[in-house]
Amino acid sequence: MRLPVLLCVAVSLCAAASPEENRSCTDLRRFYTGKGFTLEGVPQTEISGEQLRMCPQGQTCCTSSMEERLANLSAKETEGQIRKAGRSLQTTLNTLRTSFRSYFTDLHGHSEGSLEQGSSLSLDESLSDFWSRLLERQFKISANTDASLSEDYLECVAKQQETLRPFGDVSRDMKAKVIRAYVTARSFIQALSISEEVVNKVLNVSLGPECLKALMKLVYCPHCHGLSSVKPCFNYCSNVMKGCLANQADLSPEWDNLIDTMIEVVSSFSTEPSLDAVLSSIPARIYEAVHYLQENMNTFTTKVYRTCGSLEESGRGSPGLHEQKTKSSQQTALEYRPSPTAGLRLKAQMLDLIKQLKVMHQYWVKLPVELCKKLAAGESNQDKCWNGNTKARYLPEVMGDGLANQINNPEVELDITKPDMNIRQQIMQLKIMSSRLKNALDGNDVDFQDASDDISGSGSGVCSGGLCALSRPGLYTFTPDSKPAGASAPQRSTVSLLLLLPPVTILLLQR
Repeated sequence: MRLPVLLCVAVSLCAAASPEENRSCTDLRRFYTGKGFTLEGVPQTEISGEQLRMCPQGQTCCTSSMEERLANLSAKETEGQIRKAGRSLQTTLNTLRTSFRSYFTDLHGHSEGSLEQGSSLSLDESLSDFWSRLLERQFKISANTDASLSEDYLECVAKQQETLRPFGDVSRDMKAKVIRAYVTARSFIQALSISEEVVNKVLNVSLGPECLKALMKLVYCPHCHGLSSVKPCFNYCSNVMKGCLANQADLSPEWDNLIDTMIEVVSSFSTEPSLDAVLSSIPARIYEAVHYLQENMNTFTTKVYRTCGSLEESGRGSPGLHEQKTKSSQQTALEYRPSPTAGLRLKAQMLDLIKQLKVMHQYWVKLPVELCKKLAAGESNQDKCWNGNTKARYLPEVMGDGLANQINNPEVELDITKPDMNIRQQIMQLKIMSSRLKNALDGNDVDFQDASDDISGSGSGVCSGGLCALSRPGLYTFTPDSKPAGASAPQRSTVSLLLLLPPVTILLLQR
């Protein structure tokens, strides 16, 4: 009687175990063909997973060749997601650059196309040349001569700017503010451009072989083990992505530093003296400088003749002084302000720029999190998610950001002593750009470092109180117009020379 009972129990156990041992691979086969692969070599039912190198070695529907194909696919898909996120960032940077460039050119009355042209001229030298030409024009009007002055004589007159300060404090103040406005605006555009280039180069960095294995285990091993509907645990996904993007996360300190500096630059555009105010006041400041020279022309010409010789001695005309024409109402820079509407428009646009820049903060350390938000299970399913081995909670701690913090990463094996050199080069690019941008905030630039003393120099001459500009002697790049103006010549010559200034300086916004 006992034997039949034992046989019955044995048969029952075998019947119960049979479905588990011979579980169908129908779902995996459907999933596999859906990814574009053929069914050649795909098991009908589960097989031993001893041959697997990435997935757990239990009963499985995957072979080693299937595992390899799916691993390559998972890496390709993840790189695609990274590039998609990066392209979105690139689009934002490009939009900001285009919008700011458009605003700046609209503000200054030039076509956007002029920004696309390059120039090797120094803005500082252009300004010095401008003041030298203006001084020559006013000097010839004062001397009542139509004759062309020799280059040596003109150079002698220009050199007197160093000691006599014929334009008072205006040339120094205007020079410093204009250089700062243009250099800062140009550097800001360059910073956006460099950021876009960095993103593009980082997106082309391939994921390593250890990452490929980890991604396979994260994304497709659940399908091999009959858990196709189970999503990865969020912390598990985080460790995989932090390991795969460890080098990219090392961009974060310098990336954030550049973003913070760009925000500081944008904030400076709408604070006094704002970009609007600086550029809009240029005509008034030049008029103010001419007015100052006219009031002090007798003193200036007397000292010029004493140093350079009279025009009569040079055979270039009579040294008679031009009758000064002073205005009862002098227009100052403080009276020449942009409209309130323009100021409000500038402030609104700058606030929008700041808002968009802040979104980019910590982009590279947030990237793994953003990828896992789309891939992993939510907070409510952390006990019923794929942890790399089975459907259960993921217990290891989440690693920090960056390559150095991956030394104990349980999911991605990395050599922290061998950083990706392509990304290190991009870190250096960000660092250099941040430095340039900070220099621009101070009104300095690589092209203008040698001229720093020109802006802050002191001395005595026509000016008093040591408040006048120390201008570099100008070398004339083209023959000045020798025809003197009429009664309103000072103002007309100022305007005509002013028209020479913006096209040169606006070109410097692009290298």
